[in-house]
Amino acid sequence: MNPSSAKKHQPDFPTARKIRRACGNELYRTAKRMKVWIAADAMEEAEKRYTKKVLLNLPWIVENRSNRKLLSDWWDENVAAEIAELWNVDRTKLCAAFRDAFGG
Repeated sequence: MNPSSAKKHQPDFPTARKIRRACGNELYRTAKRMKVWIAADAMEEAEKRYTKKVLLNLPWIVENRSNRKLLSDWWDENVAAEIAELWNVDRTKLCAAFRDAFGG
């Protein structure tokens, strides 16, 4: 068996820098769609928490990376409540804004 063909079917995991930047961009777009000002320290803390949760669930997220609806559902269940509390916003509005920004 050709070693390059075996490697083709294994998912490539993104670097920590790419994950952190993607999480920050998604949160920025979400806050922008909510039309709410979020303090810089609250945004940084949300980015840290979101990045940590992504890293803890990375194999599942990489496996389902092409299914944005499923990833948005995961975000609603695992991340939204914590960030809504941190930002002092309504959780349902936050989830809707994230889905709009993320495309799920």
